Amino acid sequence: MKRAFAFLIVFLLLAGLAGGLAWFQFVQKPEMIRGFIAAAPQPLAAVAVAEAKTEEWQTRLPAIGTFRAVQGIDVSPQVGGVVRAIRFDSGQDVERGHVLVQIDDLVEQADLKSNLATLRNAELSLERQKQLVSGGSTTTANVDLALSQRDSAAAAADRTRALIAQKQLIAPFAGRLGLRKVDVGQYVSPGTSIVTLQQLDPIDVDFPMPEQDIGKLQLGQAVDLSVDAYPGKVYSDKIGSIDARVSAETRTIIVRAQVANPARELRPGMFANVGVLAGQPVKITTIPRTSVSYSLYGDTIFVVKPAPPPAGSAQAATPPADQPLIVERRVVRTGDTRADRIEIRDGVAPGERVVTEGQLKLQPNARVKIDPNAGLQAPATLPRQ
Repeated sequence: MKRAFAFLIVFLLLAGLAGGLAWFQFVQKPEMIRGFIAAAPQPLAAVAVAEAKTEEWQTRLPAIGTFRAVQGIDVSPQVGGVVRAIRFDSGQDVERGHVLVQIDDLVEQADLKSNLATLRNAELSLERQKQLVSGGSTTTANVDLALSQRDSAAAAADRTRALIAQKQLIAPFAGRLGLRKVDVGQYVSPGTSIVTLQQLDPIDVDFPMPEQDIGKLQLGQAVDLSVDAYPGKVYSDKIGSIDARVSAETRTIIVRAQVANPARELRPGMFANVGVLAGQPVKITTIPRTSVSYSLYGDTIFVVKPAPPPAGSAQAATPPADQPLIVERRVVRTGDTRADRIEIRDGVAPGERVVTEGQLKLQPNARVKIDPNAGLQAPATLPRQ
């Protein structure tokens, strides 16, 4: 009995000790850790900030345009033949009337000589008939017949001259030639493209605009545009014409502007970022584009503001310079973008500081510190939209 009683006492002591250790390990210890974490100072997240500004922006209607030549053609022959001479180089600038290609016309030249001889004979015959009719030696019908033969011979000579002219391809306007597509001695059929000719100065740019913006468009409206080939360079001109119909497939209308191109930098077919300046400049609130986080649930920003005072202490009229800072997440309504700035139509006031870098490590009401050396450096060339 004594052994059994002693064993029971030892068992109870061991069970109590094990229960106490388990309680300490799974209940008391986590509570102690949470207390230590809550009491320990939280690390401050370093962020870059910028102030919301008031700026004057003019409404800009964006579009994607394509350059086209004011005049541009494929130089092609009207009649077939063998190329006898090529009098241009690929990429050459030519004036109006410059002879580009000569197609063999020896047969037509011989026909012209024959037609001219027939014409001379018909003219002499007509003169003799006129002399005879004045002396009463022939009838008026013979004179009329000689006149018709003279006119027929003249028409045949003119037709041969036209064929000869068609075999000499001439630049119909001044411009720049493309790449040569034929060689000397090659037979070309009617309509064969020999070379392209483009008038480059000035040059047109066509761009579609949505039908809801038709009321904002008018002739003479200012247009600025840029191309990827020349970063940072902006070309300016005005709307020259607006199409008479809206496309039923895309619900857009084609607008055309003409741009001066004295250096011939712009080429037909090039892509252009176009902006139509509409209305008068208005004052808006803008922040850096890097401040905005986009999601399906709305666009948000983090606004830096002084941390609230501890419970029981009075709020100072002017926060001290060393007062802790926290961030507040706000949903904003965005608008236009220009270079590295974006319009905020609702959600932030001018003068408020917004986080421009370091948003990924932030939570609402997180304590932060401003790092003056943080922040992305803007590239030399910013995207245009």
